Amino acid sequence: MSTVKNRFLRYVQVETTSIESCETCPSSPGQWTLAQMLVEEMKALGIADARVDKNCYVYGTIPAKGNHPARVGLIAHMDTSDGVMGATHPQVIENYDGEAITLKNGVVIDGFDFLPSLKGQDVIVTDGESVLGADDKAGVAEIMTLAARLMAPDAPEHCTVCIAFTPDEEIGRGADLFDVPGFGADYGYTVDGGALGELEYENFNGASCRVSVKGVNIHPGSAKNQMKNAALIAMEWNSMLPPFEIPAHTEGYEGFYHLLHMEGDEEKAELVYIIRDHSAEIYEKRKETCRRITEYMNEKYGEGTVELQLRDSYRNMREVVEPHMYIIDKARDAFLRCGVQPIVRPIRGGTDGARLSYMGLPCPNLSTGGYNFHGRKEIISVQAMEKMVDVLEDIVKNA
Repeated sequence: MSTVKNRFLRYVQVETTSIESCETCPSSPGQWTLAQMLVEEMKALGIADARVDKNCYVYGTIPAKGNHPARVGLIAHMDTSDGVMGATHPQVIENYDGEAITLKNGVVIDGFDFLPSLKGQDVIVTDGESVLGADDKAGVAEIMTLAARLMAPDAPEHCTVCIAFTPDEEIGRGADLFDVPGFGADYGYTVDGGALGELEYENFNGASCRVSVKGVNIHPGSAKNQMKNAALIAMEWNSMLPPFEIPAHTEGYEGFYHLLHMEGDEEKAELVYIIRDHSAEIYEKRKETCRRITEYMNEKYGEGTVELQLRDSYRNMREVVEPHMYIIDKARDAFLRCGVQPIVRPIRGGTDGARLSYMGLPCPNLSTGGYNFHGRKEIISVQAMEKMVDVLEDIVKNA
């Protein structure tokens, strides 16, 4: 059986959903469980400095073998999205036939252009009741499997490999407390992408947006000119956003406003969004749109009715990675040597690497081999994970 497959199946069964409303680091206790598991495994491989710090960041260094002075970082995140809550129960479908996959709760994986390309491969899915967690436990498993190869007595010559696993990437905090000097890499790669071959050094500028509404509840029989229904005011706030600038209507470099969560009643209501755009200028305009809507609503309903909280999550890494394009070239060459056609395109999301690039560690993103992240229809190929281990090995052998 595949070593990377076994690791992946073990890691995804550790509940590590990050919780945006929690201000601790990490935001959920399961991330400590996985961090400690990884440190124990790294130590068992012989990685002498394997450790987890007080903030749940895991670090370890594999010394160079041979005359390879470069120090390359490989990074993945331990947390998973809260898109669908619950523990993961993975299923392995061997020699997948390329047809529809029926899971629990009426969930069917079908109609995706990539499915025929997975025919004949072994794929891993959930039982339909949670996310799979390939984002990014596939990256964790691939890096750990590479570590096992490089620590073996018959390992090929390679550069120094600096390994890190971060908490809370899914809520935009994965790089907040990352120890870049202590990590010690010259440059790095996050292994946090999708389809096999993806190589990305452009990402969205991203922010979180929280809209809180305070209403006034009066008995509906005597509410005229008195009631301020917070739930309706929240709906009105949302209606003022551009209706087609949402994920369902955008692609490529097009940005969006994405409503993640809403709740409320007459007295109070809350809307939670993420805001994304590749263009820094348009990104700032999107945030300004939210401010102007809030200002208008407060003029209409009274000052303090609507409160807006905007928090930047990350910026487009392109401007700080482009001066170091040799990093992209090395990854592209590694894909080609391993028989994989590189797919260079912008990320419609973000990674820890975006933040780390601005912290002095140029850090583009590599594929993991998965699809449909953050939902019940998540799927990943075992053979793609195995190929990614080969690609990572090629990178550190030729750094």
